[in-house]
Amino acid sequence: MTQLMGRPILGLPGELGVRPFLADLLTGVRAALLTLAVMAVPVLALWVLTPYADDTAAGAGRLACALWLLGHGAPLTRGATEAPVTLTPLLLTLFSTVLLVRTGRRLGGRERLHWRAPLAVCAGYLAVALAAVAECSGAGALRSVPLLDLPAVGMLVAGSVGAGLWSVAGGRAARPGRWSHRWSARWSDRRPDWARLPDRARVPDWARPVGGAPVTLRAAAAGGFGLLAAGGVVLAGAVLLGPGASGRSTTGFGGGPAAAGGLTLACLLLVPNAVLWAASFALGPGFAVGSGTVVAPTGARVGAVPDFPLFALLPETGGAAWWPVVCALPLLAGLVPALLIGRTAAEARWHPVATIGSAVGSSLLTGLGAGVCAWLAGGALAGGRMAELGPVPWLVAPMAAAWPALVTVPGALLARWWVAPPFWWLDLTGRRLCLARRAAGQGLTWAADHLPPRRKDH
Repeated sequence: MTQLMGRPILGLPGELGVRPFLADLLTGVRAALLTLAVMAVPVLALWVLTPYADDTAAGAGRLACALWLLGHGAPLTRGATEAPVTLTPLLLTLFSTVLLVRTGRRLGGRERLHWRAPLAVCAGYLAVALAAVAECSGAGALRSVPLLDLPAVGMLVAGSVGAGLWSVAGGRAARPGRWSHRWSARWSDRRPDWARLPDRARVPDWARPVGGAPVTLRAAAAGGFGLLAAGGVVLAGAVLLGPGASGRSTTGFGGGPAAAGGLTLACLLLVPNAVLWAASFALGPGFAVGSGTVVAPTGARVGAVPDFPLFALLPETGGAAWWPVVCALPLLAGLVPALLIGRTAAEARWHPVATIGSAVGSSLLTGLGAGVCAWLAGGALAGGRMAELGPVPWLVAPMAAAWPALVTVPGALLARWWVAPPFWWLDLTGRRLCLARRAAGQGLTWAADHLPPRRKDH
């Protein structure tokens, strides 16, 4: 009896190393309710502050669920004509994505991970989404489209959780017994072998940036953040100039605290969209604020727009004298990628052709990401004229790849040459002799290690 009482219970989750299915299901439900609360709390607070509100608390909750679905990229309809509403507030999308990626990383950090755990998390999140779709499918200002909303939420949840799992599985060495080890082994078996390719399809060794995939991805990410910074500078400049500079006003802020709070909440949710629109403006293609309109550095053609604070920042019809300064901002986005690639090329002794290939690859990846972001930032607010809002992806992508490439390609070559210059330049400037004397004066016997090697590819 004493031995039985002192024996630990084998059925505890910590003993087995695997959490039960219900716990993972509740994890997904908790993540969905947390993101829903971020939208529901301010909406209900505005409903409380609204004097003589015609809508009930159930209507305010229905509006919060509709906005939550819209933040996941789910399309909605508005009014009796069922006008489409597809403009996604990217701030809520970003919050939900970060939360789900962190959830996936926690799943990947377990000692033993069963394949049912990610499915349970996604199922719990989709259960809340199903309740939100059912709540918004009836009466209300914004109504859901169940056949389109649930797949949109499911794609966001699966992609975010999968990205979190992949970041953990690829960021550290796989340990025996983990699912990531088995999948990494299968992936390594399917990777292409350069030796098996025919001679005509094989790239020469001197033209390939060996081990340059990570630095190319980092350079592409740096270029993307540079374009976002350019868009932020343009948006900040428009705010500093003031809404009155465009001849438009924001009369909605004078409708009381509830109206001002609603407009402020809407502007905050659309700040990432405005930054992407401003980045497209700096790149040159600009963006549309309705059918048949365009807002670009070389000229703007805008008709009547709704009375909204962000629309009050639009420029007047016609061109602006300072548009060359705005178009020069995307060029600065290629400086950091050039330094990253140039330093790696000097340390790894890449050929100039390999350096150019890595720089061009990073610019192409930046353009691809910019096109996807431009597609996410646009949408529709109604039918008819307001059915086209935001930048055009197939115009933004090539410009986002071309502008940084003008600086990244020559900048990478210049940085590579500066870090590891050719021997004739060292002899001409006396730098080689200075390095040798400095090393000899310090009593170092390995003075030759301080000298850059003689290179033949210059």
